[in-house]
Amino acid sequence: MKKIINQVEHVVDEMLQGVVAAHPEYVKRVEGTTVLVRANSPVAGKVALVSGGGSGHEPSHGGFVGKGMLDGAVAGEVFTSPTPDQVFEAIKAVDGGAGVLLFIKNYTGDIMNFEMAAEMAEMEGINVAKVVVNDDVAVEDSTWTSGRRGIAGTVLVHKITGAAAEKGLGLEEVQRIAEKVIANVRSMGMSITPCTVPAAGKPSFELAEDEVEIGLGIHGEPGTHREKIRSADEITNHLLSKILQDMKLGSGDEVALLVNGLGGTPTGAVHREPGGSSAAGRGWHQDPRHPGGQLHDLPRDAGLLHHPFKAGRRA
Repeated sequence: MKKIINQVEHVVDEMLQGVVAAHPEYVKRVEGTTVLVRANSPVAGKVALVSGGGSGHEPSHGGFVGKGMLDGAVAGEVFTSPTPDQVFEAIKAVDGGAGVLLFIKNYTGDIMNFEMAAEMAEMEGINVAKVVVNDDVAVEDSTWTSGRRGIAGTVLVHKITGAAAEKGLGLEEVQRIAEKVIANVRSMGMSITPCTVPAAGKPSFELAEDEVEIGLGIHGEPGTHREKIRSADEITNHLLSKILQDMKLGSGDEVALLVNGLGGTPTGAVHREPGGSSAAGRGWHQDPRHPGGQLHDLPRDAGLLHHPFKAGRRA
């Protein structure tokens, strides 16, 4: 896949520079780091929220730094966990005295590095709590994880928890709400082409012209199987059937549906998917729908992730 870049080793640094240059009213960069924080950080008396991971998933995570969502986001190299030192710098930059909650996607490197950073922060007197997001129903236990992978359902966790933190709730309560969201969000993905990491310069795997990969991860990790490409409705129904086997949704349940394009699916195609997964026909109350691009896997020709969230009356 062709990519318009300067030097491979500067991809992340130039991306962060560009985000700050485009949106200085919302974000700033912690000098000498790969950390983006809210322009008004730290916010005194507010629980601060920090997320992050390898780059290549934009707009996640830096694109969700702002009022009502994240206070800070840490960018690792492409598809590589940020180092403990970088996460530690993010924690220090956003701490407003009410504690810091870390969102960690369930990958071995992310968990190890974020937990080390939390220990470093606690040694300096910063109160840190953690949650681990594991929304992918496709694969459990693999080379990359123990348990399920964390994928784009993480964005819903950011949003709902961010609203709670913005209300001024305490660290323990904000963590409880985050854990409840995690317990009620499920995701599954597919792709018709692989992605290409800039440093590798070639696709991470191969698919035939008429093949799709079902259940792949956001870094191109293997899914459940490959099959011949089918219609959009058939693919949507397959992904949702796997999710619903796990969620046990019933008639009258409230759901929020996020359809994520993985960076390469045209907006028109993404907007067709909620129709194929109509809540009304399944007896759910679906409001609102969220089609679009939230957490990407370096642009590929097409891919989809479905993320229903079971919403209760109260958190």
